Amino acid sequence: MTAKAERVRRIGWYAALVVASLVTVLCVSLLFAAFRNDSAIEAELGQATAQVESVTFDRTIINYATPDGIVHSPANGVLYPAGLAAGQLVNIEYDVGDPELARVAGRSASNTLLPLGSMIFFTWLVAGPLLWWIRRLNTRSRAESRA
Repeated sequence: MTAKAERVRRIGWYAALVVASLVTVLCVSLLFAAFRNDSAIEAELGQATAQVESVTFDRTIINYATPDGIVHSPANGVLYPAGLAAGQLVNIEYDVGDPELARVAGRSASNTLLPLGSMIFFTWLVAGPLLWWIRRLNTRSRAESRA
């Protein structure tokens, strides 16, 4: 085996490890962000009925009025929007200090545990055997070159 092939495998091993680790860190960061958002909403809890304006892949846009009469439409959409459809009326909870931060009533950061946990699980389900296989190839090639 050539030194170049071993170097390519080593780079592949590090690349797979970095990608899997990065996905894990991002998922854990998203979970902490969800808990932080929930804490902010619960600290100054406001409730309203919102109308779902649009549902797209990356966000669900809603409109709702606060007691002061101002209509809000959070630019980043509502948190935990699973199952919502355009035109639907939904109860929401929002941060009175920052009405741009809103979630569907009755939902919380615990709704993110399954999707994020699944993402981490399947990432390592692929990365683990790949890392083992690359490591095994490198170990085998070193043993053959010594013989």
